[in-house]
Amino acid sequence: MSTDGESPEEPGWKAEASPKAAAMPEKRGSAQAASGSWLQGFGQPSVYHAAIVIFFEFFAWGLLTTPMLTGLLSFLSAPLIGALSDVWGRKPFLLGTVFFTCFPIPLMRISPWWYFGMISVSGVFSVTFSVIFAYVADFTQEHERSTAYGWVSATFAASLVSSPAIGTYLSANYGDSLVVLVATVVALLDICFILVAVPESLPEKIRPASWGAQISWKQADPFASLKKVGKDSTVLLICITVFLSYLPEAGQYSSFFLYLRQVIGFGSVKIVAFIAMVGILSIVAQTVFLSKLMRSLGNKNTVLLGLGFQMFQLAWYGFGSQAWMMWAAGTVAAMSSITFPAVSALISRNAESDQQGVAQGIITGIRGLCNGLGPALYGFIFYLFHVELNELGPDLNSDDDPLQGAFIPGPPFLFGACIVLMSFLVALFIPEYRKTGGVQKHNSNISGSPSTPPEQGCDEDIEPLLQDSSIWELSFEEPGNQCTEL
Repeated sequence: MSTDGESPEEPGWKAEASPKAAAMPEKRGSAQAASGSWLQGFGQPSVYHAAIVIFFEFFAWGLLTTPMLTGLLSFLSAPLIGALSDVWGRKPFLLGTVFFTCFPIPLMRISPWWYFGMISVSGVFSVTFSVIFAYVADFTQEHERSTAYGWVSATFAASLVSSPAIGTYLSANYGDSLVVLVATVVALLDICFILVAVPESLPEKIRPASWGAQISWKQADPFASLKKVGKDSTVLLICITVFLSYLPEAGQYSSFFLYLRQVIGFGSVKIVAFIAMVGILSIVAQTVFLSKLMRSLGNKNTVLLGLGFQMFQLAWYGFGSQAWMMWAAGTVAAMSSITFPAVSALISRNAESDQQGVAQGIITGIRGLCNGLGPALYGFIFYLFHVELNELGPDLNSDDDPLQGAFIPGPPFLFGACIVLMSFLVALFIPEYRKTGGVQKHNSNISGSPSTPPEQGCDEDIEPLLQDSSIWELSFEEPGNQCTEL
């Protein structure tokens, strides 16, 4: 994104902090009147709009204490939806992803068959994070983007801290029907908020004049982003880092609380308290520590630090056999939550302003792939070591009944620590983001001078998704001879 070299008066993450967004109100007003006033929303795009959307969506699912179904199909759908949002705008796809993700909720009480049928379809649209992060990237400057992503991720953690306890209380005292009703109301509130209050963030000059405008298959091809991964060494390294770090995390989410109950001896109350503790500490880590670490260590080193915390946490889970060890490892797990917003900021800073959706879509798609593979991997390792976890196991409440006689009580977690170690080693080779002489990332008007239109004649069929890997070949060219395909 372009900046004018001046720091905003306060990190409010609003559109007026971005010179590009501030320069367009009059032009945008007439275009929006033609395309539909529903894109305007209330005020300028801000991180608060994004945070509210994320909170309501995951709060609704958290009330049901049922994980959202994301899996292999989102591996392809996330880059596709992200690419389309780069052309047609963020708001329509925010509305679509939230609607289809939450649509199965009322069907839980209406028809179980329809519920299971629709939840498999909704998994394709469970990619709200990729659109949200692209939305935030449209109006934030590069130096404040990681902090904004941290606030959005912290909002997600806050929804998961509060909603399961509320849902469990309502279910125990008033029945499951009320829980489904409340979750449905929250989901409808989220949809209405997007429809009425959320303003479009993608600049009007990037979007087509109307939804009838044609777009090329190259812009919508979900496999094009996968081709770009192979063409660009930087995005390839980031994708491998995300895959190797999130694969054990997805497996951990699928089995860890059953593991706490049946192997470590946690009761239901302690499990809820554990979730609350980790969630609250994650909020602190992503809102307070993340911005300080980004300023002091830089983007890449913050990612490495988060991966280090994740390795330590998983190893402690693997060797730990006492309840206090789980509580201690949980505090480390909270610090490891800085990895995802830091990685998202890293890829966003290196992507062009008209590629934010597809860039975040690739990351979300890889996480969706891990959501399908991680639980199967952990289940297989538990099976190999003859550790059986099932929902009907005993409800133990004592801290004095840990698994006895096992040198490694949690083999999958130790295996996950080894996978994260590989992710850490891969991340070491990710190049630092930088602007070298003559090579301006995103835009050349950072220094205040007008940008030079790119010349035609690039030889590559597919442009790199990110810009770092092309820095070496461009550094030997004159600034006016750089080729960029828009």
